[in-house]
Amino acid sequence: MNWTSLPGTLMRGHQVASRPSKDYPYSSLEKQKPYFKSLGLDLSPYFNGTLNISIAPLEFEMTKPEFTFPLVEWTDLHPPETFSFSRCKVRFQGKGYAGWVYYPHPETKKTHFQNPSLIEVITYEIEGIQYGDVIDIEVNPQEITIKGYTPAP
Repeated sequence: MNWTSLPGTLMRGHQVASRPSKDYPYSSLEKQKPYFKSLGLDLSPYFNGTLNISIAPLEFEMTKPEFTFPLVEWTDLHPPETFSFSRCKVRFQGKGYAGWVYYPHPETKKTHFQNPSLIEVITYEIEGIQYGDVIDIEVNPQEITIKGYTPAP
């Protein structure tokens, strides 16, 4: 497969995926993983958090994801949400990490909206990574459209 490779910057997210917050008394991703597993996507090997990678000024659109799980009832704190996932790779300091673009659909999400230039990624824990670091992300162009992107000839 020909991946679309983009440079990005690691940004601070809402910090609800990785730890308890004012909105959730638990890590939202840790609570969601068993639901996703029962639907066919096992994310248990990955870190309980997301990398928030800004590709600004470009924007992305999840067009034909490998997985879409409609209206998952993962918490009693708000209505069900729809999630989509597409395989991806991230590269940091010469090392590559397989992962998944994690896309909670905004039309079913009550809070924590993301900018369309921010790609959330679930992957393995990456030693030494910090906010502001440059990180490359590779996405599947058959599943994710990058608006404004022109591949190099």
